[in-house]
Amino acid sequence: MGLLTFSLNLTLDGCIDHQEGIADDETHAFFTRLMDECGAMLWGRVTYEMMENYWPAVARGDPQATPPKMREWAVKLENMPKYVVSSTRTDYPWTHSHHLAGDLRSGVQQLKDATPAGVVLGSGKLATELDRLGLIDEYQFLIHPRIAGHGPTLYQSGLSDTRRLELVSARPLSNGVVAVHYRRAGG
Repeated sequence: MGLLTFSLNLTLDGCIDHQEGIADDETHAFFTRLMDECGAMLWGRVTYEMMENYWPAVARGDPQATPPKMREWAVKLENMPKYVVSSTRTDYPWTHSHHLAGDLRSGVQQLKDATPAGVVLGSGKLATELDRLGLIDEYQFLIHPRIAGHGPTLYQSGLSDTRRLELVSARPLSNGVVAVHYRRAGG
């Protein structure tokens, strides 16, 4: 069984708005490495639609000024199996995209069981639901040196109880971002 790793960019005040982070070679290299180590991506519909509206064009080389690390990430993403949780959409034309329908707990557990290399989750709202179900095993965040002062924020709709985590690693990047890796504490 593979692990489910929740990975996202966030500011010091917990903002997960994708426009608030530092998008450079170093942050893209972090996510490229994470993707190299996993077997599938998992998103909610809103995140999927944001991704499908941008990254396939980058993979094709359409935006000419795209930095090489971003294009490398986009090409790998193009070939990665992508699973989407949605109750309103069933058609996913982007390469290697699949609808994860039915019961959320059993569907995600089956995906974890079928993906020994692990699954990376990259949607804030979906992460809240999956954490409520006890399905997230690890957390790998890039914490950006910014205070956004607005949302959306991490776990904005709350959890029923506190999650205790164990630090696996913390590493500052040269751009001021800190890469942190936690796993759920036993018990």
